[in-house]
Amino acid sequence: MGALAAAPWAIWAIAAAATAGVIIRPFSWPEAVWVMLGAGLLVIFRLLPASDALIGIEKGTNVYLFLVGMMLLAELARQEGLFDWLAARAARSANGSAPRLFTLVFGVGTIVTTFLSNDATAVVLTPAVAAVVRAAEAKDPLPYLYVCAFIANAASFVLPISNPANLVIYGSHMPALLEWLPRYALPSLLSIAATYFVLRWTQRKRLRAAVAAKVAVPLLSAGGRMAAVGIAGTAAVLMAASAFDIQLGLPTFLSGAATATLVLTRSKCGVIDVLKNISWGVLPLVAGLFVLVEALDKTGVLRMLSGLLHGLAQRSAAGAAWGTGVVLALACNLMNNLPAGLIAGNAAHAAQVPAAVTGAVLIGVDLGPNLSVTGSLATILWLTALRREGQEVNGWAFLKIGVLVMPPALLLSLGALLLVG
Repeated sequence: MGALAAAPWAIWAIAAAATAGVIIRPFSWPEAVWVMLGAGLLVIFRLLPASDALIGIEKGTNVYLFLVGMMLLAELARQEGLFDWLAARAARSANGSAPRLFTLVFGVGTIVTTFLSNDATAVVLTPAVAAVVRAAEAKDPLPYLYVCAFIANAASFVLPISNPANLVIYGSHMPALLEWLPRYALPSLLSIAATYFVLRWTQRKRLRAAVAAKVAVPLLSAGGRMAAVGIAGTAAVLMAASAFDIQLGLPTFLSGAATATLVLTRSKCGVIDVLKNISWGVLPLVAGLFVLVEALDKTGVLRMLSGLLHGLAQRSAAGAAWGTGVVLALACNLMNNLPAGLIAGNAAHAAQVPAAVTGAVLIGVDLGPNLSVTGSLATILWLTALRREGQEVNGWAFLKIGVLVMPPALLLSLGALLLVG
C-alpha cells in the first residue's frame, strides 16, 4: 500500500528530473537522452507497465510521421542549394539594411509557420536564415536566427495545421476551418504583431550594423527547383488535409518521400547522403515525452484538472479562460507544450468547458513556449538546427528575451479571444 501511494510522487519526480535534464543538458548530452532515460526508469521501476509505455509511444505516430516528412524536405532543400539561393535573394532584397533583413525573415517565418507548421519553421527555415546571414555578411547572426524560434510559436494558431499541438488539443473535436478563422484571426494577428515589435526592440542594438547590399545569387539547380515545388506541394496537401479533418502525419511523410524520389532522380546526392544528415534524435525525444505523459495520466492528474476546469468555468468562463491560458503558458516551460497540450486538451474535453476556455488552452500551449528553450518541440528543433550551423544559444540568453516577448503577445491574444468569442 505504501509503495502504491508513493508511485504518483515517484512518477512526478522522474518526469521533473527528465525535464530538468532537457533544460540543463548535463555533460552536453542531447535532450533525447534525458527524456528516454526518464521513460526507461518508469518502466524499470514498474511505475508504468511496458505495455502502457508502448501505448504511449504509439500515440505519437502521427507526430513522428509529420516530423520525418518535414526533416526530409528540409535536408533535400539544403543539399540541393535551395536555401543558399533563397538566402542570396533575401539578402539582396534587404539592400544593405539590417532592420529590413530582419523584417523580411520575420515575414517569411510567418508564412512558413502558417502553412507548414511551427516545426517546419524550426527545421526548414533556420538553416535557410543561417545561409541568409552568411550571404549578407551580417556581423551578428543571432537577431535573425531568434526570429525562427519566436515566430514559430507566435504564428502557430493562425490555422489548425500551424502547430501539431493544435491537433493534440482538439483531437477529434477540431473546429472546421471556417469556424477556426473567425475565432483565432484577431488573436493570431496581435500575437504576431506584438512578437515582432518587442523582439525587434530587444535586438535594436544588434541591428545597427549594416549588411552587404551586393550579393551574388547562385544558379538554382534542377534538384533545387524540384525541392521548392515539393515544399509548396506539401503546403497545399496539408491545407487540404486540414480542411477534410485528416491527420497530418501520413500526408506529410508521403509528400516528403515523393519529393525525395523526384529530387534524387535529378541530383548527384544519394539516399544515404540525405538520410545521414537528418536529426533522427528528435524522434526518441518525442516518443519519450509521450511515455512521460502516459505515466502522468496514471497519477490522476487528468481527472483532477478536469474537475478544476469544470469548477472554474461554472463560476466564470472569462476568468477560467484567463487563468487557464496564463497557467498553461507557464507550465509549458516546465514540462514542454506537447505533454502539456495532451493533458490540458483531454482535461478540457472531459470537463466540457466553453469554447473560450478551450481556445485559451490552445493559446497558452502555443504561445507560452516563447518564454524558454524547453517550452516547445519547435524550439528544441531550432536549437538542434542552430548547433548544425555552428551556433549556440543557452537557456538564460533565451529567457532574458522571452520574458519580454511572450507576456504581451499572450495577454493580447487572450483578450482578443474573449472579445471575439
